[in-house]
Amino acid sequence: MTTSLSTVSYIAATILFILCLGGLSNPETSRRGNLYGVIGMTIAVLATIFGPQVTTAGLPYIVGAMVIGAAIGLYAARVVKMTQMPELVALMHSLVGLAAMLVGYANFVDPAVSVGMTPAERVIHEIEMYLGVLIGAVTFSGSVIAFGKLSARITGKPVLLPGRHLLNLAGLLVVVYCGYQFIRAGSVAEAMTPMIVMTVIALLFGVHMVMAIGGADMPVVVSMLNSYSGWAAAATGFMLSNDLLIVTGALVGSSGAILSYIMCRAMNRNFLSVIAGGFGTDSSAPAAAGAVQPAGEVNPINATETAELLREAKSVIIVPGYGMAVAQAQHTVNEITKVLREKGVNVRFGIHPVAGRMPGHMNVLLAEAKVPYDIVFEMDELNDDFPDTDVAMVIGANDIVNPAAQDDPTSPIAGMPVLEVWKAKNSIVMKRSMASGYAGVDNPLFYKDNNRMLFGDAKKMLEEVLAALKS
Repeated sequence: MTTSLSTVSYIAATILFILCLGGLSNPETSRRGNLYGVIGMTIAVLATIFGPQVTTAGLPYIVGAMVIGAAIGLYAARVVKMTQMPELVALMHSLVGLAAMLVGYANFVDPAVSVGMTPAERVIHEIEMYLGVLIGAVTFSGSVIAFGKLSARITGKPVLLPGRHLLNLAGLLVVVYCGYQFIRAGSVAEAMTPMIVMTVIALLFGVHMVMAIGGADMPVVVSMLNSYSGWAAAATGFMLSNDLLIVTGALVGSSGAILSYIMCRAMNRNFLSVIAGGFGTDSSAPAAAGAVQPAGEVNPINATETAELLREAKSVIIVPGYGMAVAQAQHTVNEITKVLREKGVNVRFGIHPVAGRMPGHMNVLLAEAKVPYDIVFEMDELNDDFPDTDVAMVIGANDIVNPAAQDDPTSPIAGMPVLEVWKAKNSIVMKRSMASGYAGVDNPLFYKDNNRMLFGDAKKMLEEVLAALKS
C-alpha cells in the first residue's frame, strides 16, 4: 500500500471514529456508532498492516499476534457476563497502558529509531518516549487495581497511607529529575537507570492512586482510566509517528476527561478530591461516624402487594442500580414494564449518572433487555416528576436515592445530586438486606412512612411480582 493510500485510509478511519463517538452519545444511535467504530478500526488495522512501515518479514508475526488477540477477544465476548463489564473495561485499559510501556522501551533500545534525527528532534523524541512510558505505567498498574476492586478481588475500602500526598509529591519530583537525567544521557546504557526508576515509581503511583479511591468513586475511576489510556495511545502515536494513533488517542483521552468531569459533577465532587481518595467503603461497611442515624422501623412488603400497588398506579418510575445487575434481573424488569404499559400505566426509568460500576452501566443493561430507549431518562429529566408519581420502584440502588445527600450536611454524600424517589406517593426499595450502600452510608429512605422494603434476590422477587401481575 502506498503512503498516499495509507494516509487516505487513516483519514477515513478518523472520520469514522468521530462518527462513532457521536453515535455512542445517544442510546438510539449507539448501535450505529458502534458499527462505525468497528469499520473504522478494521480500516485502520488493514492500512497499518499493508502500509509502508511494515516489512514483508514482519508480516507473519503481526498476523500471528492478531489471530491470538482475536481468539482471546472472541472468548471474552462469549464468556464475560454483562455484570462483569466494568472489570473487563478496566482490564482492557491496562492492556493499552502496557502496550504504551512496551512500545516506549522498544523505541528506547532501538538505535535505528534516532538515525537521521537532528539534536532537537532527538530530544523531542526522547521526551515522547519518556512521557509514553510514564502515562502507560500509571494506566497499567492503576487499571489492574481497578480491575481487582471491581471484581471484588481487592477490598473496596480506600487504603490511605500516612502522608500519602507527600509521597506522591516526592515521587513526582523524582520522576522530573529522572526525566532530566534521561534526556541528557549520552548513551542507552546511561539512560536506562533513570528510565527504570521512573517506570517503577509510575507503577507504584498507579497502585497507590487507585487503592486510595473508595468504592463509591469507582465509576469516575473507570472513566478517568479510559482517559489515561487515550493519552497513552496518543503518546504511542507520537513515538511511532502514526497520525491515526495520535488522533484516536486524543479523541479517547479528551472524551474520557469530559466524562470524568460530568460524573464528578453528578456526585458533587471535584476531580482532585476523587484522586485524593478516601470516599466510599465496601457494601458491608457501617455508616460513617458522625452521620445522623435514621430512626424508625421499616415497612416490609411482599411480591403480591407490590404487584397490586403497580397495577393500581397510573405513573411508575423504576430506578435500577447495581443490585439489578448482580441479579441479572433486567429481562424480568422489561417483562414487568411490558405488562404495565399494556395496562395503560406510564412507566419510565430514571438513571443516575454514577449508577452501577461504570459510566452507562444501567443503560447498557436495559438496552440488552430491549427496554425502549424513549422511556429511559437521566436523573435531571425526571426529578421534578416524582411528586406526581404513584410508585417509585428502586431495584438494588442505595446511595443514588439517599435523602441524606440533601437533608444531612454531615453526611459523606452531602450535596450529591440524587433521585428524589421519596417524593413519590409510594416508594418500593428492593434489597437483599439492610446493609449500607457502596459509600458505606445508611439510608433514611428505608424508614420513611411512604416507603416499603421488598427483601430478597431482585430477579426472584421480580419474577414473583410478574407472576402476580399476570394472574
